[in-house]
Amino acid sequence: MNEAKWLYEIILTIYGLSLVGYFIDFIQQNRKANRAAFWLLSMVWFLQTVFLLQQVFVEKNFPVLTLYDGLSFYAWVLVTLSLILNKFFRAQFVLFLINVLAFFILLLAISNRATEHMQVDGIELVHEMLIAHITLAIVSYGFFTVSLIFSLMYLVQYRLLKQKKGFRWMRRIGDLEQLDSFSFKAVTAGVPLLTIAIALGVAWAYAANAEFYWFDLKTIGSILVLGVYVIYLLLRLGKGFQGRAISTYNSAAFLILLINFFLFSNLSNFHLH
Repeated sequence: MNEAKWLYEIILTIYGLSLVGYFIDFIQQNRKANRAAFWLLSMVWFLQTVFLLQQVFVEKNFPVLTLYDGLSFYAWVLVTLSLILNKFFRAQFVLFLINVLAFFILLLAISNRATEHMQVDGIELVHEMLIAHITLAIVSYGFFTVSLIFSLMYLVQYRLLKQKKGFRWMRRIGDLEQLDSFSFKAVTAGVPLLTIAIALGVAWAYAANAEFYWFDLKTIGSILVLGVYVIYLLLRLGKGFQGRAISTYNSAAFLILLINFFLFSNLSNFHLH
């Protein structure tokens, strides 16, 4: 574990960036994001394969007999299938879901490895998972805040233009279409980051033997916030909601985020263990 800690961190970081790329491709049908995500995931697959071959040929152990080995091999299989699907099929949503699952399984595998080898580096890795969980959650909230600002600017400008009371300085902040687009892009960035943050939080709780409950208010609140913004994307992409309607929804969604951040956090002891 001591010598592998930094390599695990690199794998998880690259994998997280790949997830963001696949999500952007799914939402915006962005070929550049897809290519970047594919090559990042290929790097993850290569590093996982090195670990696998080391166990098979150096340690003379096929990696299926322990929980760590089984989870690692399972994650490797999912990553392999994901790369094959990406090469021959255009199924962005399926690719994103497969990789979210594989990322979570890999997190559990690394967490299990850390708990079995509780040297200094193992403890540090578990602690860093908590730091990454909190950091990514806050960064995602930052994107949702930026999205809210654009939505509020849209609503204000829409009202002023409708009443023919627009001011010259209002035009400098962009037209309605730009404001709507920027708000949508900010949510698109925030959703995968919050997804990764939640996965890290669950894996950290498992590794640290924290008193974790799915019915804890903080857990429910985080999943609720994620669900609210996923619905935003579904309304935008599936139902074609744009403009004032989706900006109003986005403003209401941010209220749920605030409730989770200030109220649910105070009523939960999840991060205090």
